[in-house]
Amino acid sequence: MLTSPRVSPARRRGGWTEFQRRYAPYIFISPFFLLFLVFGLFPILFNAYLSFQAWQPGTGLGEMEFVGLRNYTDNLTDPTFWQSLKNTAVLALLSGLPQHLLAIPLAFAAAGVLRRMQHLVTAVYFLPYITSIVAISVIFFTLFSWQYGVINAALNALSGLPLIGGLFPAEKINWLGQKEYVQPAIALVVIWRYVGWNMLLYLSGIQSIPRELYEAASVDGATGWQQFRFITLPLLRPIMFVAVTLSLIGGLQLFEEPFILTNGTGGAGQAGLTTIMYMYRTYANYSDAGVAAAMSWLLFLVIGGLTLVNNRLFGRSGLAGRD
Repeated sequence: MLTSPRVSPARRRGGWTEFQRRYAPYIFISPFFLLFLVFGLFPILFNAYLSFQAWQPGTGLGEMEFVGLRNYTDNLTDPTFWQSLKNTAVLALLSGLPQHLLAIPLAFAAAGVLRRMQHLVTAVYFLPYITSIVAISVIFFTLFSWQYGVINAALNALSGLPLIGGLFPAEKINWLGQKEYVQPAIALVVIWRYVGWNMLLYLSGIQSIPRELYEAASVDGATGWQQFRFITLPLLRPIMFVAVTLSLIGGLQLFEEPFILTNGTGGAGQAGLTTIMYMYRTYANYSDAGVAAAMSWLLFLVIGGLTLVNNRLFGRSGLAGRD
């Protein structure tokens, strides 16, 4: 009589162990990939597909019509799109450059003369970043009020001083109602929110610089400014690349600050209308999802091109070219 061979318990345990070693890690990380496919990859692919379609969102998916590159050409021939892109670039420059010009000296001071108060200083400067952007924008909206805003009241008070009064306007400024002041007002909110974040980035870079370099420079008679110029700045270039890249991407995607401060209208002369705001208006108000999707990919190309330029300036290729 033939009998089937018995599998020993050790062999069974070995097979289960082999299964765990090979497949269990993939099972444990599979929820991430499933969520990424549903909420990450699918929206990107659908948005790319939608950019070649004419679709009114209220009519359902079955009403899509392939229109080729028409959505892209409509954007490229739309003066409002170019105005929004120009506004976005100006706001990114007005809000991005001062962030780093302020954050680097603040980080250097926090790592040096303010080292004993470093945790308090970093907490105070980082607080705006973790505060609700809606709350921040509403507060600044009241500060920029034409008739009763604190900023106008402070400027009027300073204008009455005997020596420096001439540097400040005596009349009230309509910050959000005059075209020339809309962009500086929005940029000020963005600077106030993100300067602490950039300071922390630069502070981490400064703390990674060996202290022996500063000690040797001090022995050689280098001043604080010389140490900052010839040691800190050159060795901070990799951190600058990361910080400038994040500021570039974030600056070209401004939405909450200009939207709340201008009540979604873009302000006087549409000076506060960013590309993301115009994209939202195109979809929500004009119900043209295809044109809005094409606009997002055009903005993606602009961000990608500027990121490559930034990589040439601050990235490894830029570093190699200067060595």
